[in-house]
Amino acid sequence: MALTRLLTPTQRLARLTYRALSSSPSSCPPPSQDQPSFPCVDAHAARESRLKAQFKASASTVQPDSETGPEPTYARPNPTTYNTYHHPHPLRLSYSSTPLPSFDIAYETWGTLSPSKDNVVLLHTGLSASSHAASTPVNPAPGWWEKFIGPGKAIDTNQFFVICTNAIGGCYGSTGPSSIEQATGKPWATRFPIVSIFDMVNAQFSLLDHLGINKLYASVGCSMGAMQSLAAGWLCPERVGKIVSISGTARSSPSAVAMRFAQRAVLMADPNWNNGFYYDGLPPHTGMKLARQIATITYRSGPEWDLRFGRQLRSVESPSLADQRHPSIDRPPVLCPDFLIETYLDHQGESFCLKYDANSLIYISKAMDLFDMTLPALQALNIKSSCSSSSRTKIKPSSSRPHKTSHSKSHPPPVNPPPHLPALAAGMAPLAHIPTLVLGVQSDILFTVEQQREVADALRMGGNENVSYYELGGVWGHDTFLIDTLNVGGAIRGFLS
Repeated sequence: MALTRLLTPTQRLARLTYRALSSSPSSCPPPSQDQPSFPCVDAHAARESRLKAQFKASASTVQPDSETGPEPTYARPNPTTYNTYHHPHPLRLSYSSTPLPSFDIAYETWGTLSPSKDNVVLLHTGLSASSHAASTPVNPAPGWWEKFIGPGKAIDTNQFFVICTNAIGGCYGSTGPSSIEQATGKPWATRFPIVSIFDMVNAQFSLLDHLGINKLYASVGCSMGAMQSLAAGWLCPERVGKIVSISGTARSSPSAVAMRFAQRAVLMADPNWNNGFYYDGLPPHTGMKLARQIATITYRSGPEWDLRFGRQLRSVESPSLADQRHPSIDRPPVLCPDFLIETYLDHQGESFCLKYDANSLIYISKAMDLFDMTLPALQALNIKSSCSSSSRTKIKPSSSRPHKTSHSKSHPPPVNPPPHLPALAAGMAPLAHIPTLVLGVQSDILFTVEQQREVADALRMGGNENVSYYELGGVWGHDTFLIDTLNVGGAIRGFLS
């Protein structure tokens, strides 16, 4: 009992999750030498059976002339809680000669738009986030950045009009693989074209045009949103007043590409994925659970897990296990989640696997992998902007301008800078006149501080003399931008003021 009182809420949740899985009606019989028990495996089978029953029930109620069929099993926000802009014109794409015929983009807003429409902050999301960044009157549920948006907060809605969209390729109201293709009347699935970060931003500027917003006060983003924030300044430098890039990158690193590839690989190996055509059947829930577990490892940090979990084991709940223990061992190990960190990862995967569309995860993570703002990569793409911008091609990096280091005294620049840094500086030269805040986290293993320094260095080498660069401590890893209200929020508030 004393140990239970010392556990954190997350640790208690992990234990409760494992207890629920172990005590479910579908659990295997008590273990023996001939009949081992694997409740974690059995939980997948139980979920599969439940989904099959739900699908059969929903399919039996769908009329033959239904246009969309049964709703997908992942959770969509209620369409009445967000705004939808329909763009009836084609969207040019970076990697396809055939444009997207039309698209919808889901968005939410906070604050009041000024008469001159000059107080707009465009907030870009991470990979799997919806447009619901903060609570609204029609959706009072806390948003994914609830502590940062509102009156008197980091992004002060007494001063700014905040817009947040669901990215193109997503599944929370914007057009993506699960959307209906007009030509076929069926979900796009993997017929959906590959999209880039730049395509997502071009779609956002189409929304801004629709709203009559000519220039942003600031473009703000974290993680994948930081990529979009930089891309917005590159595509339309005359339409972006300030840039905030938090735990992002201007060039996806091989290590990040590798981790996202592993997520896609386990997802696509799920038989239910069916080459992406699963919308009339069961979703690849097991692959999604494994992909989320891999992602969670990259989102947090080892030091945090040492503090939260250490090497603590789950409690032994089954008397049959106690009966089999070796006389010299207090508790026998099991092959299912045994350590609290394992039960935590199990819970994270379980809670996510039916909330997000698998194809959206594949497409958006691929867009992150492809993001590269070095000049040769940008020239190879021949990207067309939705803006009538000529300044992007006119700005050149100055070879005579001294390089102002972005590093703190405790983190000096590397002796041997990365060989791609000059090409990155040349590619980011169009951002030379946009004040930019770059925030990195020392415990981030997905977008390391080296990548944050690289962004700041490239901007300064490209002629930007208004770069603010900070490294944050703490143990929360990549997810620091969701948690550290004091330091992340303070830096944003100071930069936007």
